[in-house]
Amino acid sequence: MTHPIIVLGAGGFIGQQLVRTLAQHGEQVVAVSRSAVQFEFANIETRIGVLREPKDFASLVANSRAVVYLATTSTPGSSAGRPTQDVTGNLLPFAAFLEVLQDHADVELLYLSSGGALYAPAGDSMSNETMQVRPLSYHGAGKIAAEYFISAWCDQYSRKATIVRPSNVYGPGQPERAEFGIIPAALGKIKRSETLHVWGDGSAVRDYLYIDDLVRLMLTILHKPTPKGARVVNACSGVGVSLNELFDVLQDVTGVSLSCSYETSRAVDASRVVMDPTLAKREYNFLAATPLHEGLRRTWAWLNSTTH
Repeated sequence: MTHPIIVLGAGGFIGQQLVRTLAQHGEQVVAVSRSAVQFEFANIETRIGVLREPKDFASLVANSRAVVYLATTSTPGSSAGRPTQDVTGNLLPFAAFLEVLQDHADVELLYLSSGGALYAPAGDSMSNETMQVRPLSYHGAGKIAAEYFISAWCDQYSRKATIVRPSNVYGPGQPERAEFGIIPAALGKIKRSETLHVWGDGSAVRDYLYIDDLVRLMLTILHKPTPKGARVVNACSGVGVSLNELFDVLQDVTGVSLSCSYETSRAVDASRVVMDPTLAKREYNFLAATPLHEGLRRTWAWLNSTTH
């Protein structure tokens, strides 16, 4: 019997892309989400539900070879002023999951953390995995707390985990939702000839990673033997782009002007986060393969298609 890979948070943007790609590679997948998602592969089993207590995770974990934990209920913006949202919505369910995982020595964990929500601005330097983290948001604080829980679990029970800190992920399939991604928000405004409200003056610098590149790295991690302990790895392009530069590329790709209104920056937003891809290259032979212009072109084409 082939033991499946469990994907918790399979209904999200990254989750759906990962589940389909795993299935295309012949993996047995159990896709768990809070609401129904249609997957067109026979080797995908779907489960719908909100998992909060250890008993909710027990049967899933018992039959798996690996678990990919993507589930989250917040963003830096949505959790601003609401620390309980991250504790009750994210950290407590994750602690319940780890409690179950303690009893399953052969199950490996791949946890999706965050890059932009954890790293402090480092001047002109790139942020690597050994640098001090300084989350400015409750969302980021919850992510680093989960990372420490994973590290403690690995040390106590001699377990294996890989923590991926992605930069700003974008691409086809990413929905336009409040507080979930500047790129779908900007493309939606362009499509409807509306004004985009921007926090700050547009000088904030970020690292943008195309969805296919992130999924490729995650597949490589799942298919490579994992050493004992908790390993942290950045998933990023290593290229810093300011918001205003991003808007210029979007206008070039779409051929349409983007109207922006700039507002006072928020305390939860770092001025510059550019991540170092060196470790991912060394350990997994990973480099981001999709230039920003090409990734945005594909995303714009998807947005204008009739298939979604």
